[in-house]
Amino acid sequence: MSVLIRENELPEDLTAEDAVEAAYAAELAEVASKLQRSLPTLIECDKDLAPYLYLNIRNRLRAFNLRCVYLDGRPRQEDQNAGQPAIPQGPIATMISQLREAVRGAVEQRVIVLPHLDLMATSSGGLTNEAREVILLLYENPSIVWLGFKDASFPLPKPIENLFTHRISILGIARNRLRHLITRKEARKFAREFNPWGLYKYVSGINAVRLRKLLSTLEGEDYPANPQNAYRQLRQATLGGTMEVPTISIDNDIGGYVKVKEQLRKEILNLLGRKDSLTNEEQIKNIEELLPKGMIFWGPPGTGKTLFAKAMASEIGAAVTVVSGPELKSKWVGESEENLRQIFHRARQSAPAIIVFDELDSFATARGTYTGSGVEHSMVNQLLTEMDGFHREEMVFVVGTTNFVESLDPALLRPGRFEFHLHIPYPDSDARREIFKIYDKKMRLKMTEEALEYAVKRTSESYQTAQGTPFSGDHINAICRFIARLRLREDRSDTTTEKDIERAFSEYEEKLNLTKKEEDLLATHEAGHFIVALHCPHHPAPERITIESEMTWAPAYVRFKQDESRRLGVTKNQMLDDMCVLFGGIEAERELREDISTGAGGSDLERATIVAHMMIEIYGMGDGETGVRQFRSPRDGHRFDLSEDYKLLIDREVSRIVREQQERAKKILKENRSELMALRDEVIQRRTIELTTLKAKFPSIEAKEAKDEKEKEEQKEKPEKKSRSREKAKSE
Repeated sequence: MSVLIRENELPEDLTAEDAVEAAYAAELAEVASKLQRSLPTLIECDKDLAPYLYLNIRNRLRAFNLRCVYLDGRPRQEDQNAGQPAIPQGPIATMISQLREAVRGAVEQRVIVLPHLDLMATSSGGLTNEAREVILLLYENPSIVWLGFKDASFPLPKPIENLFTHRISILGIARNRLRHLITRKEARKFAREFNPWGLYKYVSGINAVRLRKLLSTLEGEDYPANPQNAYRQLRQATLGGTMEVPTISIDNDIGGYVKVKEQLRKEILNLLGRKDSLTNEEQIKNIEELLPKGMIFWGPPGTGKTLFAKAMASEIGAAVTVVSGPELKSKWVGESEENLRQIFHRARQSAPAIIVFDELDSFATARGTYTGSGVEHSMVNQLLTEMDGFHREEMVFVVGTTNFVESLDPALLRPGRFEFHLHIPYPDSDARREIFKIYDKKMRLKMTEEALEYAVKRTSESYQTAQGTPFSGDHINAICRFIARLRLREDRSDTTTEKDIERAFSEYEEKLNLTKKEEDLLATHEAGHFIVALHCPHHPAPERITIESEMTWAPAYVRFKQDESRRLGVTKNQMLDDMCVLFGGIEAERELREDISTGAGGSDLERATIVAHMMIEIYGMGDGETGVRQFRSPRDGHRFDLSEDYKLLIDREVSRIVREQQERAKKILKENRSELMALRDEVIQRRTIELTTLKAKFPSIEAKEAKDEKEKEEQKEKPEKKSRSREKAKSE
C-alpha cells in the first residue's frame, strides 16, 4: 500500500479545533467516557494544546448533561456581574481560591477542570503550603469529578498523581493522522504527491495546534523539485532546549576508522536512507522493526565516541543532546528520574533526535554493584521505562558512551534496548594519518609528507602518553593545536617539519642532564637489548635506539617494529624470546661493566618474571611436571587453591625458565661482544640512531624484516588456498 496522497484528497482548510479533533479523536472520546463514569482523569500535554483539548471534551460531555467548571485563575463573569470587589492576588492564589469555592460549593455532579494543576502543586525538594492545601482540597469532596492538565516539564506530588485513576499522555501526533492535518496549499510546498510518512520524521513530536501554526507559515515555491527547503524550516522550528543539529561529516570530519564507519553505515545509516526513499507502508514498517533504538558506543577515552554519535545525527538530520551521566544525579528523591524523563520528553518533541548519555556507566552499572546513594537503581529503571515506551515510528535514538561496557547493567544490553554495540578503539596508523590530515587542513599547518609520517610514527603503539595510554584522537588534536599556537606565536607561514612535531611532544619536558657515567650505563643497557633482539628469531626487529628519550619517564629505550602477528595471540617461542631480550640489558651491564644496576634493570626483571608465570600458570606452556594445566584465572589473575607441592612445582618451573633465558642472553652477548661495544660507543656519540643507519650497520635487520614479511604473506595465502581447495572439491 502506497503512502503517497494526491492533493485533492487533502482538506481545503483547517481550524485549530478541526486539527485537534482529527489528531486526537480516539483519545478525547476515551477521556469523555471516563469522566462520564466519574473517573478522575489527568492529561499530560503541552500548555498550548490544553485549552483546545478542554473545549473538545466539554462539547462531548454536553451529550451526558455534565457541567464543566474551568478554574484558570481569571475572575469569573458571574462575580463581576454581581459587583463583588476584586481582592488583588496572584493567579496561583486565585486558582486555589476558586478551587476552595468549587469543592465547598454546590453538590451537583460536575467536572472540575484544572488546566494548570501542575503550577498549583509543583514544588522543589518539598511540598509548599499551597501544594499541601491543593492536596487537601482535591480529596475533600468525593462527589467531584476531576479533569487535570499538566505539562511534562512539571512533576506532580505523588498524592495528586494517585488521585487520578485514568492518565493519558498526548505527545505529538500519530503518523496515520498526519494526512488529516495538512491542507492542499501547504502540501504544495513539498511535492505534487504528498508523502506524510516522509514529513512525519520531522514533526512526530509536535502537537496538532503547533503543527498547524508551523505549516501555515511555510515559505517557498509550490511543487519544488527538492522539498528540503520546507523540511529545513520545520527542522529549525522544532528544535527545543539544548537540542542542536550538528554539521559533522562522517567522512570529512572523522579520520580513518574505516571498519567502524562501515559497521555504522550498514547497520543504521543505510537502513534509514532506504526507509526515507520508500513509499510502501509495509516495507517502511518492516525496516522500522529492524532499527535498533538503543546503541552503545564503547572504547577508550578520547577516541571519538560522542563525535561518531554527532556525525550519525548529521547524516540523518537529527537533533542531538549530550547528557553527562554524573550531572543527572540529584540528592532529592525522585529528581534524578525526573531529569531523565524530561530529557526523553524534549527529544521526542524535537524528533528526529539522538540522546547521547556520556559516561553511561556512571549510573547504569550492573545492579547489585552500586557503591553510591542507591539512586542509580531508580535511574536505570527509569531509563528502561522510557526506552520501552518508544514507538517504532518515532525517530528517536539513544546512544550510551562508555569506557567500560562490561560494567553495564545486563538489562540494558538485551535485544530491544541497547542492542547495537559499536567498538571505537585507539586509532591505528592509517586512522592516525587521516586524523592528522584533517587537523592539518583545518588548522592550516602545512605539514610536509615527512612531518606527517613522523607524526604517525611518533604516536604509534611503541609510544605512550604521559598517562601511560596509547595516543587517541583527542591527543592528536592537542598535538596539532600546540603546533598551531607555535606557528601563531612565531608568526610563521612556512611548512611544518619533523622538528615542529617533536617540539609538540617535548617542548616543555624537563630533560635529564646525564653524566658520562650515566650515559655509559644507559647506552650499555639499551645496546644489550638491541643485540640480543637481533639474535632472537621470534622477536621483532629493532628500529630505533636512543639515550636521549623524548619521554621523561623512559630516559632511554630501544623501539622495535610492530609485530602484527601478535594481534590474536603470542606463541611460546615469542614469549621466550621476549624474556631473553629483557635480560639483554642486565647481562650487557654484567659483560661490559662487570656490575649491574637497579635503575636500568628493575622493570626488565619484573616483566620477565611475569611472562614466565603467565606461561606456566595461565597458558600451560611448562615443559616439566606442571604440564598443560591452568593455575591462575586469566581474567583477574587470582590464583586457584593449590597444594604446597604444586606451589613448589610452579616455583621451580618459573625459576628454570627465567634462568635459561638469562643464560641464553648472556651467551648471545659474549659471542657478539665486539658488536655490543661498537653499538654502545656509537649510541653515546650519536645519542639516537634511526632505522636507516641501523640497517647499514646491521644487515641482519633487513633479513629479519624479510622473514617477517614472508611469514605475513604466507598467512594471507592460507585462507585463499583453503578457499580454492573448497571450490575445487565442490566442482569435482
